[in-house]
Amino acid sequence: MAGPAGEVLAATVSRRLKIVIALALLTASTPILLTYGLLIISSFSENMVTDPLLRDLSPTLSNWITFLQGRLTYAPEGLERNVVEMVVVTLVVALGVAFTATLVSLLAAYSISRMNFRGRRVFTASLILLHAFPGVALIIGVYMVFLSVGKALGLLGNEFYALTYVILARAALEVPMATWLFKGFFDKIPWEIEWSALVDGASRVTVWRKILVPMVKPGIAAVLIFTFLAGWEEFIYFYVFLAPLGIDSLPTFIEEIVGAAEYYQLTIVAAAGTFYLLPTIIFFVFTQKLLLEAYSGGLKG
Repeated sequence: MAGPAGEVLAATVSRRLKIVIALALLTASTPILLTYGLLIISSFSENMVTDPLLRDLSPTLSNWITFLQGRLTYAPEGLERNVVEMVVVTLVVALGVAFTATLVSLLAAYSISRMNFRGRRVFTASLILLHAFPGVALIIGVYMVFLSVGKALGLLGNEFYALTYVILARAALEVPMATWLFKGFFDKIPWEIEWSALVDGASRVTVWRKILVPMVKPGIAAVLIFTFLAGWEEFIYFYVFLAPLGIDSLPTFIEEIVGAAEYYQLTIVAAAGTFYLLPTIIFFVFTQKLLLEAYSGGLKG
């Protein structure tokens, strides 16, 4: 069917298809949304909320007050952890991973996109393969490097060295995927823009810093978000490198109280879990448009 009637029919079918897809996705995600919803609500209740209609809700802020005081129970002897210190440690690692991975990836992606060198194709093809290796599978090798470097520099047992090593090791896991993403952005920037600046006497570093980097702002923002969350949500590296030195972090703290939840107030555990989820929830609620723009390869001119 051609003409206006056909266009109206096609638009109607497309709209109905979108509604069906949206309803299917909502139905599939309902159990997950319900689980997280009850967890968050329970953190503001005197008892764990299991009724979707919230008939067993008893509102209170005492769970959050107790958790932020570093306590796992309402009893005074429940004081066990410095929550502020744990948040600072986790935040430092997350920010360190985000900025390190983003900077290295920007430089690597520019080199791959704009420069010809031996092994360029093989190196580019191996980026995704490198990203496929999980951190847990590499932990033995990473730990051996940690010991070797620490012994050579006499820094084993040094808290600053361990913290720095965790940041660098975790950032290294995020660099391949971030580099691949940035390469897509640089590939879409016309060569003429760069060549005109080079002809005018600008160096490659100047062109990269003042012209190209500002044009890939959506990609930078997306990589910063994902790498920050990767550092924030990291557990195994915290557990292996920092926990033996007595450095607490939110992931290891959450694991501890969840593993021994039967001995503690579950509503306080819910408050701790909700607090740990906050950055992820906030980022994805407020940056959905930006992330979609980044994955579509959009440029910021």
